[in-house]
Amino acid sequence: MAEEKKPGKKKLEAVREGRSLLYEFTRCVAIVFHHTLMPVRFHNKERLRREPPFVLIANHRHALDPVAMAMAVPHHQLVFLAKKELAANKLLRNLLTRVHCILVDRHNVDMEAMRACMKAVKMKKILLIFPEGTRHHEGQMEQIETGTALIAMRTKAPIIPIYIDRKLSFFKVTNMYVGEPIPYDDLLEEGINAETCEKMNERMRETFRRMIRETEEKTKKS
Repeated sequence: MAEEKKPGKKKLEAVREGRSLLYEFTRCVAIVFHHTLMPVRFHNKERLRREPPFVLIANHRHALDPVAMAMAVPHHQLVFLAKKELAANKLLRNLLTRVHCILVDRHNVDMEAMRACMKAVKMKKILLIFPEGTRHHEGQMEQIETGTALIAMRTKAPIIPIYIDRKLSFFKVTNMYVGEPIPYDDLLEEGINAETCEKMNERMRETFRRMIRETEEKTKKS
């Protein structure tokens, strides 16, 4: 008689219904932390007061950037991307997945991560992407990973940029500027291909160049 197989343990998915208790706890801690020790100030936060789905894109300066951004959307949970190297051990991988983090292989075409991103938008989530794929302290948005434009255009969700003016630091205010949604309906009419994805990348670059210029001008006047 054949031995009966035991049902395997269900795989923990980053994108799922409901809000993670671990995420909510982390967000509450972040509210205290980023109002005291490592202060964060949001500008034009009202632009985030919309129903999901939508995609946030931002320059990346500190590992805690996603945690800080979670404060700006208190009624919804962010689904964010992070490099697979952060989940080197099983415990950390489990924790990141439980706070709805999609782990991505930056050095290869990661179709599993791509499908997870599409699923997040389809489930009316807020997807946070750092298009450069890693942290850059100079604040520019020049080296954009190819998958960002593809995700943006295939989801057809609003793309909202956030410019972070400095690395999160103790007792120094970090400003996060929320921009207007980036229009791309004209690119969709041309079709989704390598050429239109590169046009979308350049549109994102130019958006951040403009936000940086505007921020620098305001700083000089103040």
